[in-house]
Amino acid sequence: MRVTAVVPAFREEDLIGATVGALYGVEGIDSVLVIDDASGDGTAAAARAAGATVVVNSANLGKGGSLNRVVQSLEFEVLLLVDGDLGTHASEAGLLLEPVLSGKADLAIAAFPPPRSRGGFGFAQGAGRAGIKLITGALMRSPLSGQRAMTREVFRSVTPFDGGFGVEVGMTIDALRAGFNVLEIDTTMSHRETGRDIKGFMHRGRQLVAISGAVARRLGQRRGPRSRRPPVEH
Repeated sequence: MRVTAVVPAFREEDLIGATVGALYGVEGIDSVLVIDDASGDGTAAAARAAGATVVVNSANLGKGGSLNRVVQSLEFEVLLLVDGDLGTHASEAGLLLEPVLSGKADLAIAAFPPPRSRGGFGFAQGAGRAGIKLITGALMRSPLSGQRAMTREVFRSVTPFDGGFGVEVGMTIDALRAGFNVLEIDTTMSHRETGRDIKGFMHRGRQLVAISGAVARRLGQRRGPRSRRPPVEH
C-alpha cells in the first residue's frame, strides 16, 4: 500500500529536518511532503535538505487550510499526518501505520504520555475530550494529537478538514460517526510544549475557540451511525 506522510509546519526550522529524517527511517513510508505555512524562516530549506518534497503557502492558512489545499491531489492508500516539531520522535510513526496497514484500524491516533513540564490547565484537551464524548460516546485520551494514520476511505469521509485548531477533534468525530474503527496507540512521543505565559495562554485560547466551533458545527448536523466499536488502547 502506498503510504504518504504529510507534515504541516509553521516556523519549525530547528526541528523539521530531524522530523523528516526520522520519517524516512520508518519502514513503509513511500514519500514525505512538508507544507510550509508561510513560515518566513528556514523551515522549507531545512525540509528540502532532509529530502522532503516541500509546498510553501503564499499566506498562512493554518493546519486545516494547508491540508485542504494540498492533500486532496496526492496519491496514497494510507495517509500519515505528523506535526513538524516531533523531531526524532517521528520514528514512532510506524506504531500508527501497523494497525492501519494490517486492517486492524481505519484511523490510528498517537496517545502521548503526560507532559514533561507543566503547561496549561488541560482546558483545551478537556474540551476536545468532552466534545467527542458528547457526540459519539467515545472517550479519547489524546483528542488533540496530530499524529494520525488513516485509510483513503477515512480521508474521504472526514474532509474537508476544519480550520484552525479544530482539525483533530472534528476529524475524530466524523470518523466515529461514519462507523470507522478508531484506535489510540500508546507512544512515547513528545513535541514542543507551551508554557504558562501570555503566549501560551493565547495559544490555548485559540485552541478552545476552534475546538468549540468544530463541536458546535457537528451538534447541528444530522447524526450518522456511531462507531461499530469504541476507540480502544493498543
